[in-house]
Amino acid sequence: MAQDSKALQWTTHIVLIALSAASLLPFLLLIMSSISSETSIIQHGYSLFPQEFSSKAYVYLLNHWQELGRAYGITVFITVVGTTASLSITSMLAYPISRQDLPWKKFWAFFVFFTLLFNGGLVPTYLIYTQVLHVKNTIWALLIPGLLMNGFNVLLVRTFFMTSIPPALIEAAKIDGAGEIKTFYKIVLPLSVPIMATIGLFEAILYWNDWFNGLTYVTNPKLFSIQNILNRLIQDVQFLSSNSDMASGVGAKVAELPSTSVKMAIAVVGVLPILVAYPFFQKYFIKGITIGSVK
Repeated sequence: MAQDSKALQWTTHIVLIALSAASLLPFLLLIMSSISSETSIIQHGYSLFPQEFSSKAYVYLLNHWQELGRAYGITVFITVVGTTASLSITSMLAYPISRQDLPWKKFWAFFVFFTLLFNGGLVPTYLIYTQVLHVKNTIWALLIPGLLMNGFNVLLVRTFFMTSIPPALIEAAKIDGAGEIKTFYKIVLPLSVPIMATIGLFEAILYWNDWFNGLTYVTNPKLFSIQNILNRLIQDVQFLSSNSDMASGVGAKVAELPSTSVKMAIAVVGVLPILVAYPFFQKYFIKGITIGSVK
């Protein structure tokens, strides 16, 4: 019996190690491809052990550092401001509908749930944001549409409040003279760090990786986020590489562009900040999801 248990434990460890390696391999392949020469990729395909190393892809990105630096600044700004605003709105909406004494509680909860099932559609949404709110080619176009509040996150936070914050604690705060706002900021929020960190990570990833708002509402290159500017660089490399014979004077240099490795280098630059930040939120992530998802 003890031997069977030990064998099962070893099997479980081997399977989990294999799954962990399988999740890491794509990132290692991405990084190795970004530092491989274009010729070795074409001849030997993607490999964890490059036949020939090359830094041309990163040199190409450094030559566009002015655009990349501005795009990074815009992305950091919209990620920080958007995540902070989203957390504030989400928690302030989730707290009232988590309270048992809220009048019309089921109606407000359904009102939030309804947004998960239906929306206004792409064209009406575009017209509202561009013709009514006039956010096109402004920084608000990267902050507000589609990302500022998510009904799923509101319900997740509401469930956390309902299951993790004892009603007696709120009653005790009231008896001590605390109002609703003071109870929310002094009692509820400090006890909700796991779910706040989890939702914050969700929102930060959404804002960091968002390219749709920039593609839809922004045409001014000075407002491009990192995802939009990197997408533009990929398109430029593909365009120049596929039309290298258009201009005879430039054709030879254009043909030498490391288009494949540049794509990989762009992906590395785009994903690196999230990979660095994720371990700091990991300890809260599982706890927040586990408690917040229990109905």
